[in-house]
Amino acid sequence: MTSQNECEAPELGDDLQITKTTRRAAGNGTWVRGRMNGHRFDALVFTEHAESAEFELGDSRISKIWVQRLADKATVANFDRGWDVRPATDEAAAIVDFLGAGLADHIFNA
Repeated sequence: MTSQNECEAPELGDDLQITKTTRRAAGNGTWVRGRMNGHRFDALVFTEHAESAEFELGDSRISKIWVQRLADKATVANFDRGWDVRPATDEAAAIVDFLGAGLADHIFNA
């Protein structure tokens, strides 16, 4: 039997909202702003993989991602062609992993 909280808890990403997308004026890439699971994020995503693997978050086509917890405005993750702030919580890590797994495909409909 499941508890009431388990039934009401949304799955990671169920509340994903893309609030703004902006193509960069110079070069490729699109800035994506959004919210999910009590956090907001900005990410720079590309249609192609980075020429240098260390400039990309895993195999995500994301070169920059910033995640802020809305409750206290704390930066809980920041990757700018390398980790500046590694995910500070398990939830932040899950959000980064979720976005890394599919944000570029979602934005570019691939």
